[in-house]
Amino acid sequence: MLTISFNKSSMNHQTFILIGIPGMQEHNFWMAFPLCLLYILTIVGNLMILFVIKTEQSLHEPMYLFLSILACSDLGLAVSTMPTMLGVYWFDYREISFTSCLTQMFFIHLFQWIESAVLVAMAFDRFMAIREPLRYTSLLSNTVIVKIGMAILARAFCLLFPIPFLIKRLPFCRSNVLSHTYCLHPDAMNLACADITVNKLYGLIIVVSTLGLDVVVILVSYVLILQTVLSIASHTERLKALNTCVSHVCAILIFYIPMIGVTAVHRFGKHLSPMIHMLLANIYIAVPPLLNPIVYSVKTKQIRLRIRKMFQ
Repeated sequence: MLTISFNKSSMNHQTFILIGIPGMQEHNFWMAFPLCLLYILTIVGNLMILFVIKTEQSLHEPMYLFLSILACSDLGLAVSTMPTMLGVYWFDYREISFTSCLTQMFFIHLFQWIESAVLVAMAFDRFMAIREPLRYTSLLSNTVIVKIGMAILARAFCLLFPIPFLIKRLPFCRSNVLSHTYCLHPDAMNLACADITVNKLYGLIIVVSTLGLDVVVILVSYVLILQTVLSIASHTERLKALNTCVSHVCAILIFYIPMIGVTAVHRFGKHLSPMIHMLLANIYIAVPPLLNPIVYSVKTKQIRLRIRKMFQ
């Protein structure tokens, strides 16, 4: 295990050490192949979704515009994390500078918070499409969607902007070994040799006021959607309305289940093998950006037909 010790009154670490496969660093190279393939598929899949939505005039609707924002956040998350992950596994390059770590930390959390807010917007979009089908496109015009997108970005940026400064003020004079192949706020702050109450409190406030609130709003939206669907007389129309929500429900599960899993393992699974922690951490970051374009390509007929036409 790599550790660097300093006197508390001396100086902070200038670098952090990222961890690959715990205790089996000599096998890191084999993890690089699936990660590299996953990275390529993630970039290609999300770029294809953006290209299809941009070029197909019939997809210039609120649902697909929100999907394009989701694809952009997935691309941002992949670009923020995959280079360092591949560097660790492929080249055994495990050092990351303090400034680079803070920058990566900010963008990882930024794109995750953006994605959570986009899922809320998409839940509202599905509710409006089912509740007000005739006025759907006029109520969610391009101007309204742009304003929603700007609000999503502003919320994430304003809430996360203090995080790097809260970390930068802390002295780091013990171990400089992080738990993952990327930098996260909880992971970095736990290495500090000072009181981190402010960091913990601010992190809790952010989680409750964003992710917690987002989950509540999504649940309320789907309760209202179900009430609206049950009021439809035709059984066929009910199924048709619910079918438009399947892709979004899959995206919600893809985003929140790995996050809940990683949180639970960190809090209650300290006795588990480090390998499990490593796998869940990689799934938490790498899998959602890969699966979202696959789900929407498979479950959305217009996108599926357009992609098929491209390859033909």
